Amino acid sequence: MTKPLILLVATVAFGIAPFVTPPFTGYDPGLFPVRIERPSIQPAGYAFAIWSVIYLWLILHAAFGLWKRRDDPAWDRVRVAMTVAVGIGTVWLAIAGASAVWGTITIWIMALAALSAFLLADMRRDTWLLSAPAAIFSGWLTAAAALSTGVLIAGYGWLSDTLSAAAMLALVLAIAIPVQIRRAAMPVYGLTVIWALGGVIVANWGQNMVIALVAAGGAAVMAATLWVQRLR
Repeated sequence: MTKPLILLVATVAFGIAPFVTPPFTGYDPGLFPVRIERPSIQPAGYAFAIWSVIYLWLILHAAFGLWKRRDDPAWDRVRVAMTVAVGIGTVWLAIAGASAVWGTITIWIMALAALSAFLLADMRRDTWLLSAPAAIFSGWLTAAAALSTGVLIAGYGWLSDTLSAAAMLALVLAIAIPVQIRRAAMPVYGLTVIWALGGVIVANWGQNMVIALVAAGGAAVMAATLWVQRLR
């Protein structure tokens, strides 16, 4: 019972964190040698509303797991990875507010942990409470980790804002397409990635059309991947 209880406590703390931590609206441009007021890789603000769904779904996952599946091996298989992801997530807002470098490092650890949970989840069991919460969480973090890296790369002048954004959009697809192919029965992951890419399209439309079109192309490729899987 220890692991399911720890996961529930950590997940609830993760959900509470935004209410006790100063709001994070992106890295302070003043932290970087190259000041970019609105990095092109950053989605429009509305896209971040998905966090309300992620928090709720993860809490339902952890609560149901403790209540009904505390001794189930299929559920136990994902608990360590999920606990690592939400545990880091609990303090990530504070970390990111203080350091873009450490914010980027820790969000990649979160993303890898969430992806591990998703890839370990048995999609034949309790689909919408076991694999689906891991899918939406890891889908968003796939995009968010690349977003954080893109801001860092452009902010330190290693690539231009546009090249950095394009490279990170390519990275998102390089991770997301193989994961979605492997987890073909769970489209929530791919749909979440498309949601994030849609936010990038909206943020850049009329501002940086190159990135808007690259993001649109990425969303189309992700949608095509989902469509081909559905036809099989």
